[in-house]
Amino acid sequence: MLLTGPATTVRWALKHGLIRHGVRRAARAGDPVAALQTDPAARADPYPLYRQLRERAPLLAGPLVCTTARHDVATMLLRDDRFGVGFTGVQLPLGAVALTRLAEWRAPIGPVDPPSLLAVDPPLHSRLRRVVARVFTARAVEAQRPRIEERCAELLDDLAARGGDEPVDLVARYAALLPVTVIAEILGVPLAMRGRFLRWGAAGARTLDFGLSLREYRHAESGVRALNGWLRGHFARLRAEPGDDLFSRLVQLDGDDRLTGDELLATAGLVLAAGFETTVNLLGTGALLLHTHPEQRELLAEEPRHWPTAVEEMLRYDSPVQTTVRISRVATELHGVRLRPGTPVQVLLGGANRDPAVFDDPERFDITRPNARDHLSFSGGVHYCLGAALARLEAEIGLRALFTRFPHLTVTGPPHRRPTRVLRGYDAIPVRLGPAA
Repeated sequence: MLLTGPATTVRWALKHGLIRHGVRRAARAGDPVAALQTDPAARADPYPLYRQLRERAPLLAGPLVCTTARHDVATMLLRDDRFGVGFTGVQLPLGAVALTRLAEWRAPIGPVDPPSLLAVDPPLHSRLRRVVARVFTARAVEAQRPRIEERCAELLDDLAARGGDEPVDLVARYAALLPVTVIAEILGVPLAMRGRFLRWGAAGARTLDFGLSLREYRHAESGVRALNGWLRGHFARLRAEPGDDLFSRLVQLDGDDRLTGDELLATAGLVLAAGFETTVNLLGTGALLLHTHPEQRELLAEEPRHWPTAVEEMLRYDSPVQTTVRISRVATELHGVRLRPGTPVQVLLGGANRDPAVFDDPERFDITRPNARDHLSFSGGVHYCLGAALARLEAEIGLRALFTRFPHLTVTGPPHRRPTRVLRGYDAIPVRLGPAA
């Protein structure tokens, strides 16, 4: 059921409607950055346009945002404390402050809404990140390896039982189920909730895009509100009967680490969404890349030691997260462009990952690329992705197990792209598994 109240419509107008109008107007005027949002060809394959933008200037000043597709500029923006993800400390006109508060009035808390880690800067960000980071240490993530391998085997057994000649959707039956199962166990969420979390996550992922239609926004907000409601009830249950999982630890915090209700909701929702949304895309895209590059697939079969680098190259070549935004906190000048406080700067991660100044022959998919890990797919600076190590581990184990069990896997029809632009991946990949090894 879609939300249709006036408050939802007002929020859509302030968060997306005005931007949607501005983007379309800029596209009609020939703005190449706006074409990323309006041109269907750019949605299917944004990399030629990224290349044009990168060659045009280190930083492009547009009517709505400034944009870069260069690796060095992107790296600086992600790490420089003159730029943040929110407007904390930025002197905004009173009208803008009032509109911001109006947009947040009675709104559900999604992945990009304060106090989500994606939407706040230090010192609040530092406190929240410190709390969650304890669960995603290198040692804690590596300890998940046996469990991930076990889950992969179970899912692949289910696929093998269907027979190798029967067509199957690789995303629905494997790429989506593996990460949502893993993150559910880490966070203490019942496995029976997997289907609902996948639907809520897909709805919430749309909120990362900007310029949504009113219908798209209503659908996304409904999913986020449903997730918020379930989480509140789940927290109440965990306070009464805590387990040995992240959510239980979050609700039991006290002292300086104690989270407010909104902080708890935002942190939990973000970890849930980020814990499987990007990994679903990585698994699906990685499988398709190996299918379309059989020589690379054969090399992995002959020399499995290349798997860690192969995952890094998948992340570089077709990043699950294509873009992020930083806000200038102070007046500054960057590559000849004057930035006032509050100016948004769009960082095209996918474009930076194919910068020939950093990556030789960047349009080539090469699982032996020595500097593949220099990609920016997990962002950088204080907002570097907390779940990066877990995503890498799931992709390496999941894809290696898939192609070891089904070495003759073939794609049988056109994969279907997800409708999102910030997140890039597939929501359906029809395959025939072939005989199991």
